[in-house]
Amino acid sequence: MRHQKRVKKLGRSASHRRATLANLASSLIEHNRIKTTHAKAKATQQFVEPLITKARRGTLHDRRTVLKLISRPDIVKILFDEIAPRFVDRPGGYTRVTKLGFRDNDCASVSMLEFVDSAAVVPSLEEEKKAKSKAESSDD
Repeated sequence: MRHQKRVKKLGRSASHRRATLANLASSLIEHNRIKTTHAKAKATQQFVEPLITKARRGTLHDRRTVLKLISRPDIVKILFDEIAPRFVDRPGGYTRVTKLGFRDNDCASVSMLEFVDSAAVVPSLEEEKKAKSKAESSDD
């Protein structure tokens, strides 16, 4: 029985799961929004929220703790310098998971993980589609 088992295993070994979550968190920090399976989005959300809380405090110890989990210093710099100041007044709940439907080839449930205030930072999906279609039509 799975009583009080909190870790979502994602069908991976412990080291592979840590690497997957670190890579997904890095992509989220870099692009402000990622599209992945629903299970990975929820696991990444649980992984990245404490990192943002540490970044909000901003001490050297917190920076080194985050660097243990995300080994890319450029991503950690973005987290501490750009993302954490956006959430200074927010007590928690920095990310949101939105279900997008199912993937065509394997019917996996697909979700989008994004920062809560990303509407001001990143254009919406509809705006991205319009810009992409406009660029394709101008290429012709």
